[in-house]
Amino acid sequence: MTGRDRGRRLVRHAGRIVDRAAAAAEWAAALAARRVPPRAAVTALVASTVVTTTTLTLIAAAPLPGRVHRLAGDAARAMVAADPTPAHPAPTHQPPRPVAARPAASPAPGTLRQPAGEFVGWAIMDLTDGSITGENLTEVSTTASMIKAWIVADFLRLEAEAGRTPGELRMRQLEQIIRDSNNEYAEAIFQQLGAHESIERLIQICRLTDSSPYLDFWSNTQLSPRDTARMGACIADGRAAGPVWTGWLLDEMRAVRGAGDFGIRHAFPEEIRPTIAIKNGWIDRTYDGNWHVNCLAIGDTWSMGVLTRYPVHLGYQHGAEICRTLAAEHLTPLQH
Repeated sequence: MTGRDRGRRLVRHAGRIVDRAAAAAEWAAALAARRVPPRAAVTALVASTVVTTTTLTLIAAAPLPGRVHRLAGDAARAMVAADPTPAHPAPTHQPPRPVAARPAASPAPGTLRQPAGEFVGWAIMDLTDGSITGENLTEVSTTASMIKAWIVADFLRLEAEAGRTPGELRMRQLEQIIRDSNNEYAEAIFQQLGAHESIERLIQICRLTDSSPYLDFWSNTQLSPRDTARMGACIADGRAAGPVWTGWLLDEMRAVRGAGDFGIRHAFPEEIRPTIAIKNGWIDRTYDGNWHVNCLAIGDTWSMGVLTRYPVHLGYQHGAEICRTLAAEHLTPLQH
């Protein structure tokens, strides 16, 4: 094994530690927000500090060459971004940050650079005839948690094809991935599916034309607005999760709650919203200083995708409002 290979292996290990540090920091912030006893909050913060110190020691001690050194620097910056004290006032219901969101400073040969800069694109697919309308249809952005709908669908389809039925514990984990946007379970399932191989299956099965995996980071998967709408159609017609699990997946997407319940379906009357399946994604990317906020929604006769990037100081609610406004303008309750 060359020095470069050893360096890359160390960085991947450090990246996993960074994810745990971010999760611990988010837990500590959540505990504080809920006013739980101080002892629990202190425990979470101590865990985060230990993991953080370990990561810095690993990165600083290793003689990493060239590009691998830059990757380590990005891992360190991702760790700093996980600090529970934000530079700007946090929204009242601050969403969790997806793990595995560490873009490489210099992508390896054959990979795409991460999209950056302000952007809004949207697409609506008519499920009755396959036609697509929208704006900036082909420009890609990172999906963040929106891609979790596919990760769960891919897992369930493959299990059914293998003649297996997931156990009760696994089904509760899948439920939390969709309803609550759980990052830890999503990461575990994604790695079990072969990481980027799962996104390659998405592209093939759902016939996407603009999109691509990004290394082995689910959060950095790149989709275009029209491919987002196509993914929604793929979930709706059963290609994604297969005939056994499509109904279950759509029901779970209709049951999304908490911080992830925003955007497209909020353009509809309150009594209709629970009938619309959604999966949204949101993350503030340190590499370009922007929020990446995305919305996927599926009605009876349509699928809609909205992708946004904008300055981080505007907060994630700004992207949620863009999704809602575009849906209000281009969808009506009659289309549901």
